[in-house]
Amino acid sequence: AHIVAIDIFTGKKMEDLCPTSHNLDVPFVKRTEWQVCAADPDSGEVSLMQESGEIKEDLNLPTFVKIGEPTDEDKKVVQDLLAGLDSGKDVFAVVQAACGEEKIVSVKING
Repeated sequence: AHIVAIDIFTGKKMEDLCPTSHNLDVPFVKRTEWQVCAADPDSGEVSLMQESGEIKEDLNLPTFVKIGEPTDEDKKVVQDLLAGLDSGKDVFAVVQAACGEEKIVSVKING
């Protein structure tokens, strides 16, 4: 089987050839929404809060990438997130998690 996929974190296209008689691992992808409490455009640090009040501070803005360059979509998400916070509106970050990685993939703004 010829498998073509796009990395959900980097947008990079990947291909693999595998016999159809083999089993393949499929990642479990989880999407959650967190309210953005604060974001620092200089350090990239983001403070998020769940409805339960749980605080999450181990994520960075999508433009602070470990490997490669941020995509145009990453730059737009950061721009929208920071603009929403500056205007005093409620900003919610959609966080996608899979394979031990997490990333803010989109933003919802209320108000």
